[in-house]
Amino acid sequence: MHRSPDQQSQAQLWSRQLAHSYQHWRHQPLVTVTELQTLAQALFEAPVAIVSHGTQADPIFNYANRCALNLWELDWDTFTQMPSRLSAEPMHRDERAQMLAQLQTHGFVDNYQGIRISSQGQRFYIQQAVIWNVIDDTGTRLGQAATFANWQFL
Repeated sequence: MHRSPDQQSQAQLWSRQLAHSYQHWRHQPLVTVTELQTLAQALFEAPVAIVSHGTQADPIFNYANRCALNLWELDWDTFTQMPSRLSAEPMHRDERAQMLAQLQTHGFVDNYQGIRISSQGQRFYIQQAVIWNVIDDTGTRLGQAATFANWQFL
């Protein structure tokens, strides 16, 4: 039986890094965890999109919660093998690259907006996204993540 991503140990560990890093940069929690939930479950089931990628030269997505998987119309295994640049159409990739460069200086970006595209070609406009560097306890950058609650299909 295939376990849900939030039940896999690697996703559980990464969920802690996502939440810790968000708290570090934003000084507020990424999600609220109830007594009956684990952090990984709270992130995976959050009503907002949460995605992240690693630090490769051409970063590969390494996390998406259920909301994001639905938006991009992909399953976990396919999403976590996709280069993150492919989430934006070619004409919008320069804008995305500029935003990622801002992260190098500030650690996070508020109110990002941009157009993304699902695996089935459905375009959607994200607004008020927060993008942050995912770091470990020593401050070493492990990747970057984004969350947004506002999107509009185009």
